Formats: sequence, structure tokens, C-alpha cells
Amino acid sequence: MYADGFRRTGDAFLWLKERLEEVSVEEAEREALFMLAHLGGAGPSELLARLDEPLDAACIEVLNGWVERRARHEPLQYILGSTEFWSLEFRVTPDVLIPRPETELLVEEGIRFLRDHTGGLVLDLCTGCGCVAVSIARELPEASVLATDVSAAALDIARENARSNDVAERIVFLEGDLFDALEGRGLDASFDLIVSNPPYIASSDVDVLQPEVSLYEPRSALDGGEDGLSFIRRIVEDAPRFLRPGGLLLVEIGNGQAEDVGRLLEGVEGLGGFEVRKDYSGADRVVAARCTRPSQRAAYGL
Repeated sequence: MYADGFRRTGDAFLWLKERLEEVSVEEAEREALFMLAHLGGAGPSELLARLDEPLDAACIEVLNGWVERRARHEPLQYILGSTEFWSLEFRVTPDVLIPRPETELLVEEGIRFLRDHTGGLVLDLCTGCGCVAVSIARELPEASVLATDVSAAALDIARENARSNDVAERIVFLEGDLFDALEGRGLDASFDLIVSNPPYIASSDVDVLQPEVSLYEPRSALDGGEDGLSFIRRIVEDAPRFLRPGGLLLVEIGNGQAEDVGRLLEGVEGLGGFEVRKDYSGADRVVAARCTRPSQRAAYGL
């Protein structure tokens, strides 16, 4: 079909859109645009200005393969091997969760706090592809970041993303389960900011998510235990030990979890000032709490 009549990029765009619609891709036009743009090494807006340009006939084989993978519900981001977050490019594979636009609120709130407190030391728990750690490091050259994840494969991707975004020298990646990666490193009461986008979906809900998520994204990055709060519970319980007095904890949460997380925080000594930040759709997305533990100097009356 392509060899008989396709000569223009615009013709290929319409053909690809139809193919994606045939396999029930909801945003077929958008995904067709991103596929062609990625294949041609251009941005989507740049591609739209080049629809009259010729397209190499060999591209059809690649596009056909991508459509077949998309028909099996494989996420577009895994097919293309990258995605955008915070206006930066991040490599993604099935070893890491695909960054969502809502998580940019975590970065936004963290940057706002650090700018008011002249940079500092940041801890990113469950870093995945490193999108939060890298984005904060790019925005705040004076900040230093530690990022942890239990997955060695995810950390390999995160390190690659730190290198490609020119912040590798300011991020230390550590393998371990949440704060366990910090044990023995003398980091108690060291962090100005702790951020995390942990697994927060209830175990029983993971398998009923849309197939792009349930079939392809790593379950370990999604499953938050029976009530969805197992990781959040551990984070809020251990955060006071590692935050400096006045330091901030920011944790992304799921829909309907704000009240439960608030009750968790009420029972934790050393955290206070609980607040909820809403994302741009109006959903509760990030919880914030400050470290209320006094400094050692204050504790000794100095």
C-alpha cells in the first residue's frame, strides 16, 4: 500500500491514524503524530510543518511494527522508548513506571520549597526512571540529590536519564527499599526535602487498571498493598528521622487517600502542618508535612 501511493509525510500520517483507529487507540491522531515525529527525529509541531515532505518508504515497516505492538495495548512510551516530563526527555522501559503529568506537581512543590530555603539536600524515594530527582536537579543547580529504588534495573535507567540531562554529577543513586538504602551512611536529620511517588494502588485494583498499565508497567511500582498505603505508611513513619528540623516531606497519593494519609500523619511524632495539594484536574495529589522535631542545639538549650 505504501509503495503504491505514499510519497508525502502527510499521507503517511493519515494512514497511520487510520491504522491506530482500527486497533481502537483512543487518541489515534495524537499518537500517529508522535510516532512519525519520533521516527523523523523531529518535534510534533515541527512535523506538522513538514507534511509535504517526502518520507522514506522503509519507514512503513517500522510503523507497521509499532501499530502491531500498540494493538496489544503496549504503551506508546515504551514503544518509542522515551517520554517527556517537566519539558525534559526521559528514557523509559518496562523496568520503570511511565511518568505522569500529575507527578509534575511533586516537582513543582519541591522546587518552590527549596527556593525559599536556599537549595539543600534532597531525597527522592522510589525514583523509578529518575524523573523527579532529575527535574529538581535541573531546576536547582545548588541542590544535591540522593535517589533510591529497590530495583537495580530502574536505577540503571535513572542514571542514564541523569547523564542525558546533564545532572549526573549532582545525583547519587542508591539501591534499597525506601530508607534502608541510607542505613549506615550517617544521614539522620540531613535532608531539607524528601519527595516520593510511591506505589499507592490497592493490590486488588491493580489487575483491573487499563491494560496499558496492568499488563506492561512494573507491578512493584504500582502495588501499594491491601489498602494502597503500605509504602506511604512506612515513609511517613521514618521520614522524621532523616529530615532536618523544618524540612518538608512531599508524597504523591491516589484518589480518595488524603484523609487516610492525614490520619497516618497525626499519629507520627515529629511531623506536623499536614496539607494537601491538588493537581490541575482538582484531585488531591500531594500531601505535605513539616518536620517538627527540634534541632539538637535547641534540645540542649544552645
